[in-house]
Amino acid sequence: MIKKILVSQPKPSSEKSPYYDIAEKYGVELVFRPFIKVEGITAKEFRAQKVNILDYTAIVFTSRHAIDHFFTLAKELRVTIPEDMKYFCVTETISLYIQKYVQYRKRKVFFGTTGKIDDLIPTMVKHKQEKYLVPMSDVHNDSVTKMLDAKKLQHQECVMYRTVSNDFTPEEVKNFDYDMLIFFSPSGIESLTKNFPDFKQDKISIATFGPSTAKAVKDAGLRLDLEAPSENYPSMTSALQDYLQKKQK
Repeated sequence: MIKKILVSQPKPSSEKSPYYDIAEKYGVELVFRPFIKVEGITAKEFRAQKVNILDYTAIVFTSRHAIDHFFTLAKELRVTIPEDMKYFCVTETISLYIQKYVQYRKRKVFFGTTGKIDDLIPTMVKHKQEKYLVPMSDVHNDSVTKMLDAKKLQHQECVMYRTVSNDFTPEEVKNFDYDMLIFFSPSGIESLTKNFPDFKQDKISIATFGPSTAKAVKDAGLRLDLEAPSENYPSMTSALQDYLQKKQK
C-alpha cells in the first residue's frame, strides 16, 4: 500500500498543482524534497575557462538557473553588461525572468515556444552575425554545440553552475520511511546512493521521468516500477495517478 511519497522536486508554487489533487483523491502524503541543488561556480573557476563575456553580443539562456548564475558571475567579475546585449531564451517565461536583473526592451529578447533549443535555432540563424555565449551546467552533452555548428553560428559554451547532491541531515536519514520515490534526473539517483549507501529497495516503488533517469535506476541495480512519459501518460502526475489507481485496486 502506498501512503507516503517523496517527490524529488521543490514544492509546487501553485495551490492548483495536480500533485495536490492526487494527494486528496488517493489519500497519500506527498513530501517535496529535492535530492540535488544547483550552485554557481566561483569567479576563479570561470576565469580558468578563458571566456570573456564581453567578446559576445548575445547570450542563450536555457533555464532560470543560467540567468541567475550569469548575472551573479558578471557582478563578481565586475563586468558591465552592455545595453545592446541580445538574449535568446528557450521559453517566454525564462525570457521574462531576465527582468529581475536588467530592464530590457522587447526587441533585444527572443524566445522559443517549446522549451527546446532546436526551436530557438531558426531565430538565431536570422541573427547570424551575432556571437553567441551559452551558459551551461557542468553536466551537459555536446548536442547544443553540434546544433549550432551545423548552422555555422559563432558560439561558445561555458560552465557557470553545477549540480550537487542536496545532502540529507541525520534526522532525515533516520525518518526515511517512504513507500515511493519519484526522480527527475540521473543526479537524483546518484544523490540517493550517496546519502543512503546501504539503501534496500524492498517494497519501495521507484518512479522516474525521462529515459536517462530510468537508465540510471537500472544501472544502480534498482527496480523501476513506473516510467514516464509514456504514450498514454505524458506527465509524471498523470502516470502517477494511473499507478496509484491500479495499486489501490
